[in-house]
Amino acid sequence: MDQAQELRNLVKSNTQTKRPLARVITVTSGKGGVGKSNTSVNLALAFKKLGKRVVILDADFGLANVEIMFGTIPKHNFCDLIYQGKSITDIITWGPGDVGFISGGSGIAGLSNLSREYLTYIIQNLAYLDAIADVIIIDTGAGISDAVLEFLVASGEIIVVTTPEPPSITDSYSLIKAVNRHPRFSKENTQVKVIVNRTLKKEDGPLVYKKINTVVKRFLDLSIEYLGDVPQDQMLYDAVMQQTPVTLAHPNSKSAKAFEQITGKLMNMENVGNIKKRGMAAFFSHIVVKKNND
Repeated sequence: MDQAQELRNLVKSNTQTKRPLARVITVTSGKGGVGKSNTSVNLALAFKKLGKRVVILDADFGLANVEIMFGTIPKHNFCDLIYQGKSITDIITWGPGDVGFISGGSGIAGLSNLSREYLTYIIQNLAYLDAIADVIIIDTGAGISDAVLEFLVASGEIIVVTTPEPPSITDSYSLIKAVNRHPRFSKENTQVKVIVNRTLKKEDGPLVYKKINTVVKRFLDLSIEYLGDVPQDQMLYDAVMQQTPVTLAHPNSKSAKAFEQITGKLMNMENVGNIKKRGMAAFFSHIVVKKNND
């Protein structure tokens, strides 16, 4: 039996237990500077407000966007779980609003070279993360790097953050196209959703979504969903400068209310049974098993 098959068996044994599976949502963008990490943090806090236990994995390796927005410095990161033998509870930092986050550290490029013992340890820890979080938000890097694509094709639920600016719209389409062309992407098992950030007028969000959706349907034969828009808001800018999420600093602001509405829509998709929860262990193992098969 090869390592990949052993890993599948391990994941299967973990996911077949009565342990609950977390909902894993991957937030991404075609270019930097569009508010992707800000979206991840505020969606997490909005989920928490609705009674969900939430953990963010900052997968924008080498950067520290989530911890900067929380104004909290973590003692450990995801690499410490992989290479230093730390447990999942050791590497979770609890930020404002009682939302947990895991810093990605310098990256996980060596995953496919880890021994079975290491992979077993990691998957068992991530399976425990499923038990302590209802929602896990993966905040990826921006753009179309191999590392970003690996996370996206492993995810069953992708949120693309864009803005009304033409370069952002073009880059968002390019990202969706790259995901769609990836040999391990599954149309049947993946939901791609869009949030339009920094809108100036009420019609901006639907118009941007229509532009992206038109070319996606025509050239990629793929269905994407519109979650809503977040308006340009001075209070959101002020909150970022204060290193405090706008949903905490200014809960009655236009942007905070928009994040709450979007989260409510995401919750409704789950309540009507439209979301298949995979869990974090299965998400991670998808990346590792596929890498071992390449």
